[in-house]
Amino acid sequence: MSAAFLAGVTAGYGVALPMGAIGVLIAGLSARTSLRVGAAAGLGAATADGVFAAIAVAGGAAVAGLIAPIAAPLRWVAAVVLLAIAAVTARAAFRKPGVAAVDRRPATPWRAYLGVLGLTLLNPATVVYFAALVLGRGGEGGGVLFVLGVLLASASWQLAIAGGGSLVGRWLTGPRGRAVTALVSSLVIAYLAVRLILPA
Repeated sequence: MSAAFLAGVTAGYGVALPMGAIGVLIAGLSARTSLRVGAAAGLGAATADGVFAAIAVAGGAAVAGLIAPIAAPLRWVAAVVLLAIAAVTARAAFRKPGVAAVDRRPATPWRAYLGVLGLTLLNPATVVYFAALVLGRGGEGGGVLFVLGVLLASASWQLAIAGGGSLVGRWLTGPRGRAVTALVSSLVIAYLAVRLILPA
């Protein structure tokens, strides 16, 4: 197996494994809707990781330098989007069962994929992470094999999160269980959104 591919797999797991707001969102979507929707959301996050890895391989230090001045505004945008998602998720916890059944915008795999892809692309730290890895290897990112390794590693982890969320969803099928998971999910997402804009 290629060293560049293995480096990409390692980098992909390194960026995907920490359970952040995106992971909570993917698990929550699977729990509240279906595994198909959660898996599509997970693949959206993995696609964003692959895009960032490709940008880092192509641009390296130049990309990190371009993003640094706008990193703070991008974090604010991501935080606002996450807070909006938290609010919508919390509102769903208080809906009557009949209202949820006639939701005007039901979750679909395609919508989940695009939504999570867009949200994940708002995280400037990811491209800086990959750029640092590429630069740390003397500027040799490994090209396509590195990016493929990142994509496959991230996708496998995101799909595991979606599967876990779906399993939890099967255990908590009653109205009370769904309300509790929606509230917990919204609180965690809101907390992670605030963490984006507060100093470490």
